[in-house]
Amino acid sequence: MSELVTFISNAGGSIVSKNILSHKGKLRWCVREEAINDVDNGWRFFADIDTEEYLSKADNMCICDFNTVANIEPAILAIYDCKVGTDIELIEENGKKVFLDSNTGERIKS
Repeated sequence: MSELVTFISNAGGSIVSKNILSHKGKLRWCVREEAINDVDNGWRFFADIDTEEYLSKADNMCICDFNTVANIEPAILAIYDCKVGTDIELIEENGKKVFLDSNTGERIKS
């Protein structure tokens, strides 16, 4: 396994689907909520294969450093500073990764 790269110092913890961390699924949905404590950055990351049933089980989610997720999917570095309430989807379009607003379908400038 390769060395973990720290892209952002003190980036804080995110709640992440274990499907992303285990590489069973690809990161697809990114939601930023109010932080619940000082180490929480508010980011929640969900995989393309996550179902409501899967997500309803707390054991299927994990708290990890934002940089851990960025090492799996570097595209999220572009959204780190997005505001609370952000709800976006990561898709691949013509070989490039782009973020879309989950509510409007509009591209997010990153």
